[in-house]
Amino acid sequence: MFRFAHIYYFYLLAIIPILAGLLVLFLIWKKRTLEKYGDWNVIRQLMPDYSVLKPVTKFILIMGALISLIVAMADPQTGSRLEKVKRKGIDLMICLDVSNSMMAQDIKPNRLERAKQSIIRLIDNLEGDRIGIIVFAGKAYTQLPITTDYAAAKMFISSINTSLVATQGTAIAEAIEVAANGFGESKHNKAIVIITDGEDHEGNVLEQAEAAVKKNITIYTIGMGLPEGAPIPVFSGDIQTGYRKDRDGQTIMSKLDETLLQRLASIGRGMYVRATTSETGLSKIFDDISRMEKSEIEEKQFSDYEDRFQYFVAFALFLLMLDLFVFERKTQWMRRFKPFDFDSR
Repeated sequence: MFRFAHIYYFYLLAIIPILAGLLVLFLIWKKRTLEKYGDWNVIRQLMPDYSVLKPVTKFILIMGALISLIVAMADPQTGSRLEKVKRKGIDLMICLDVSNSMMAQDIKPNRLERAKQSIIRLIDNLEGDRIGIIVFAGKAYTQLPITTDYAAAKMFISSINTSLVATQGTAIAEAIEVAANGFGESKHNKAIVIITDGEDHEGNVLEQAEAAVKKNITIYTIGMGLPEGAPIPVFSGDIQTGYRKDRDGQTIMSKLDETLLQRLASIGRGMYVRATTSETGLSKIFDDISRMEKSEIEEKQFSDYEDRFQYFVAFALFLLMLDLFVFERKTQWMRRFKPFDFDSR
């Protein structure tokens, strides 16, 4: 297993092309300055020890040393052994609605963004639990398989938007099915949290909830939106151009279907919470989930990472030492060995 402990140091590599450009400009300026004193070929004969190749060689050595030092600062590491880590927790699947109706702004900044913010806060409170992410609209897909990598989970949550699922709709039943299958053969306590405005476009959602309960899965639901509803904005790039309209030219109002979500939570032996402008309700559900019995989870992890930066530091020092023995003037053997006297060409 190989990794870099401080990968952000690689941003320093951006200075390499800048320094290379400055070197080229310096060499051009130097040559033009010398040409002011007469014909270039005559000047070269008056300066037999002058070399263009040597400064470039020294620059390459110094840049090589600089790159090696940057890699050393990033701290390359190798994992020396694989150990089993036992944790206690539950398996949690978040099913997030990404249909266009989730862009309604009755909950600020909009339903989807507020849900994402709350999920990230939920992840920050997890300890030992495994989490997976399902996104759904007209279809349901696994965005993140169940894992304890909370950093990856937050990264995936941040990237979620309404363009992830091309087919529009609200396939809650399919989302429950995909989430239930995503647990695999896990024997741990399992829970599904469905975050949606509840406008289901399928007819077998309650049947899927009953099937999940038979697998000992608890279902929680969060209603995003207000009962009175809100129009669905239309965007061109980042600019809102209006609201979605029906065939008769009337503005479509996306209303929260609380009845369905309440029935889902009742069948799933969980809890229904309606999001408000101040909170989404995930904290209440997490408090209830925290009271569930946590099972022991065994995981394999690479541990005891060993630093390898010293090899790159040594290589950088070697290049810098080599640079000390490279002089800017021509050496005797270069003047004698004409095929490699690039400066004379």
